[in-house]
Amino acid sequence: MLAAGGVFPAALLLAQRPPRKPRRDCFFGIHLDLHPSANDQHLGRDLTPEMIERFLAAVKPDYVQYDCKGHAGWLGYRSKVSKSSPGIVNDSLQLWRAGTARHGVGLFIHFSGVWDSLAVAEHPEWARVRPDGKKEESQTSTYGPYVDERMIPQLLEAAEKYDLDGAWVDGECWATNPDYCARAAAEFRNATGITELPKKAGDPGWNEFLELNREQFRRYVKHYIDEVHKRKPNFQIASNWLYSTYVPEQPTLPVDFLSGDYLGNAPISRARLEARYLAATGKPWDLMAWGFQSSNNNPLGHIHKPAASLMQESSIVLAQGGGFQVYYQPTRAGWIDGRHVETMSKVGAFCRARQSVSHKTETVPQVGVLFSSRTLYRTANKLFGGWGAHDRPAVGAIEALLACHYSVDVIPDWKLREESARYPLLVLPEWLEIGDEVAALVRERAAAGGRVLVMGAVNTRLFAKELGVRCVGEAKEQAAWIPQTGVFANAKGIWQDMEAEGAEVVARRYATYDATSASAAAEAKVAAAVARVGNGMMACIPGPVGSAYAVSHAPALAGFLQAVVGRLFEPMVKVEAAKSVELSLRTKGSDLLIHLIDTIGMQVSGDHAAPDTVPRTAPVEIAVGGLAKAPRRVRLEPGGAVLQGRWSGGVWKGTVPGMHIHSVVVVEKA
Repeated sequence: MLAAGGVFPAALLLAQRPPRKPRRDCFFGIHLDLHPSANDQHLGRDLTPEMIERFLAAVKPDYVQYDCKGHAGWLGYRSKVSKSSPGIVNDSLQLWRAGTARHGVGLFIHFSGVWDSLAVAEHPEWARVRPDGKKEESQTSTYGPYVDERMIPQLLEAAEKYDLDGAWVDGECWATNPDYCARAAAEFRNATGITELPKKAGDPGWNEFLELNREQFRRYVKHYIDEVHKRKPNFQIASNWLYSTYVPEQPTLPVDFLSGDYLGNAPISRARLEARYLAATGKPWDLMAWGFQSSNNNPLGHIHKPAASLMQESSIVLAQGGGFQVYYQPTRAGWIDGRHVETMSKVGAFCRARQSVSHKTETVPQVGVLFSSRTLYRTANKLFGGWGAHDRPAVGAIEALLACHYSVDVIPDWKLREESARYPLLVLPEWLEIGDEVAALVRERAAAGGRVLVMGAVNTRLFAKELGVRCVGEAKEQAAWIPQTGVFANAKGIWQDMEAEGAEVVARRYATYDATSASAAAEAKVAAAVARVGNGMMACIPGPVGSAYAVSHAPALAGFLQAVVGRLFEPMVKVEAAKSVELSLRTKGSDLLIHLIDTIGMQVSGDHAAPDTVPRTAPVEIAVGGLAKAPRRVRLEPGGAVLQGRWSGGVWKGTVPGMHIHSVVVVEKA
């Protein structure tokens, strides 16, 4: 019924809006940010309800994340609690809220937290203090009043003014550094008795000072989320990259979901690690791909990605059960070009076609790769990630194993006790300091019948007794040429020389690419060995194979690793396909889901920024073991085509007749 003047009552309008999904149930979204600044003149000028309608009808996202406050600190809406950009023409958030509400689409904001340059400029006393005593120009102090006097009021004002669904808080863990403010100094001295604040690794109390700052960051995040939730309990918050590999801790803070935006060259490599880590946390999660390539070694700036590139990136995330979103920047005036809308629409349709066999699936444990937060926190000399070269052991191990067509998961060290027994094979990359508790769990797992692969010089020394080897001298930088079919695998780096006393040598390495002369044979050293341990088995590679693969992706290194793994582990599913085709085993209900992803031509360098062609693969031969009965049906998704095959002796064999980017073989158990 119309009210006087022909206007719907507000209560009736609200009642007629379709419900919006909570973030835990969202699958596909779009992120749009601009980082409003003092120099903007046209914010929202070109944004219209009609453009939003066309966008939502074409892309069909579960949510949109639009800018509210970027790192510059200026708000993108007219505020009563702090400064707004002087260039606001139209209220973009109001327009997006009206459009998304009509369609039952969530509206979240992009909001910069720790990084707020305007707050620091206006209140230098709110700034983080550097080791030299000077004030930081962009980072606020988590010890200071910024969070109460500016950040929380801004979040609450925006949440209430626009009936927002939540916030994706950016500029957080990765923008936080050790704070030398008076409060931090007093807290450190009271806790340790050390009067001089440490400035670098090796200074007394350095690791303790880093952990003190981490704990303050945790208090800061918990505080602002608790305060916002008091007033807006349904306002859903993520702190960007919290509880990913950047903050590899057991989730304890009251964030509503986890998320992160991966960027740079080789984004698929980053997504492989992050998706697997987030999938292990037990929290709702998604990952954000950038819709454009932007790297330091490309002077052009943004290179927009074609749909095929984004489809490849989305497949990595979908195959781990998570949600996916894409980041675009409108013009400063808020315009979203139809070409970008068309690309988003194609990527969205690609994801939706796979949603039923992707979202919220569970892993089938096969190969578990240990991720060591202790190593990173104690050796990387920073608070949180990105870790640069420090996480290469895990990155390389995962990617080499995927190239061998193993289904691979990440096991955070804080979850090892709970998870290790589920995995037929546990892989320990060449982490430098896993700690006594993790080492004890690894020993227990092997003795109880598990299969364990240990890599790296440090870990070989740590498990020398169990491995049946005797370490000779100190580990040192060495050339390491390992013979493979037709070529040598180059694994140069820190190797531990050793003698296999109670172990079987399964591979040798050479100082040059000479593996046949008498002198080479006499000087050959152990590259891999395997031994019985209790009821289980352990193998060791006493060198940096994970790190070497991360910087080379040489097929010979993957072949070497596969030969060693083959002595320990028989995978449940085997495929015959190109190394670019990776495998992920998942379940949903009683169905076994075999994700096949072709990463051929994936973007890996700034001067090849946007591949747009992913050809269909050759037929993929597949063998599924461990089936007590013949499957009721085997089908290929998307599309539902039934795959013909035969079952014998607990194994089903069939052929996928070629695939494009991402297909899922669904084995319906009898």
